[in-house]
Amino acid sequence: MPPIAVLVALADPTRCRIIEILHDGPQPVHVLASSFKISRPAISRHLRVLKQARLISEKKLGRENRYALHAEKLKPVGEWVAAMREPVLTDKPVKLLARASTAKKVAAKPAEAAPPPIVRLDALPTLDVADKAVAPKPKREVPISQMGFDF
Repeated sequence: MPPIAVLVALADPTRCRIIEILHDGPQPVHVLASSFKISRPAISRHLRVLKQARLISEKKLGRENRYALHAEKLKPVGEWVAAMREPVLTDKPVKLLARASTAKKVAAKPAEAAPPPIVRLDALPTLDVADKAVAPKPKREVPISQMGFDF
């Protein structure tokens, strides 16, 4: 089963870059924010997503918050990706392929298309435009405001 929460957290390029920056060691939020051309609240939202996935943690030192990477949380992702790269050795696809090649081939019959309908123009009803003319709607008067403001 893939580690979905971690993969979702890593789905954004900004969060991946934050992980790369924190790989060098814990950093305060202002250092992280100065590395991007986005607002500080946007950085905080990205940090919150990474914290919810437990990829980073926050530690308050004096007046600043320092964020640290928990690289061991990335290990399941690496293991899952490595498992997906390895081929599955099984003979089932080979058997299915062998069965498909020995099966009798049946010629497909082309579907018979229905002939297009014949439309006679003299049989179509006529429409008298003058009879169906629509009278324009009368304009509604705009009521005058009771407060004396009519703008």
